[in-house]
Amino acid sequence: MNHSPEPEPFRLLAGAATSPVILHVPHSSRVIPESVRTGIVLDDRALDLELDHITDSHTADIAAAAAARASVTPWQFVNGLSRLVVDPERFPDEREEMLAVGMGAVYTRTTHRERLRPDGFDGRPLIERWFHPYAEAMTRAVEDRLEAVGRAVVVDVHSYPTQALPYELHGDGSRPPICLGTDRFHTPAGLLAAAEKAFAGFGGTGLDSPFAGTYVPLEHYGRDARVGALMIEIRRDVYMTEPGGPAGAGLDALAAALAELVDAVGREG
Repeated sequence: MNHSPEPEPFRLLAGAATSPVILHVPHSSRVIPESVRTGIVLDDRALDLELDHITDSHTADIAAAAAARASVTPWQFVNGLSRLVVDPERFPDEREEMLAVGMGAVYTRTTHRERLRPDGFDGRPLIERWFHPYAEAMTRAVEDRLEAVGRAVVVDVHSYPTQALPYELHGDGSRPPICLGTDRFHTPAGLLAAAEKAFAGFGGTGLDSPFAGTYVPLEHYGRDARVGALMIEIRRDVYMTEPGGPAGAGLDALAAALAELVDAVGREG
């Protein structure tokens, strides 16, 4: 793990002025500020193991390599902090179904449903300090694409373990090499078809299992059809040694597929 007193919470890496695409990488970091580490009850060894399980390792590398390959460079929004600080993709209130297993916007339980933070932990300061600024910056990034090119397409880059972990609410479903998470309002048929074509070479794609949905800023969610969204969930054995080991040859192939998707989305405009 990487402890830092004042880490960079997120980065927006500029793409081409004409690109509508934002590659969103929310779960790739292992960085935990010292002020947050003190509120976690795990010892360093147990925390390292938890980070192995919960981190979408190397997904920032996949996004960066795809951006470098794409004909028109997409934008990248990359979380600089571990999701154990806050998870920017959770609802920050009672709408979040993962609260049932202690994994709302601020996690209180681990991937194995063990205690991560003390009972009665107040996560509101973490929401104020880390969650809201992230959401506001992502909203601005989307609005900038809408202003510049009239549309925005948020492509989430995630990974998930080959074997279901105890925290998963829907872990008994199919676990394809590539899971495509969709939203009825924000995932148009053309975007989904382009993803299925781009990722066809990895042994199969599936829809919304074991993880479903997409990330769209709440100000636009369900309201603005100019914002498209798709989640790419990569089964980790496709490209890395589990649970938290090095990447393998699959990373380059995945980057090429993601670049193909980026280019296809760019041509739609």
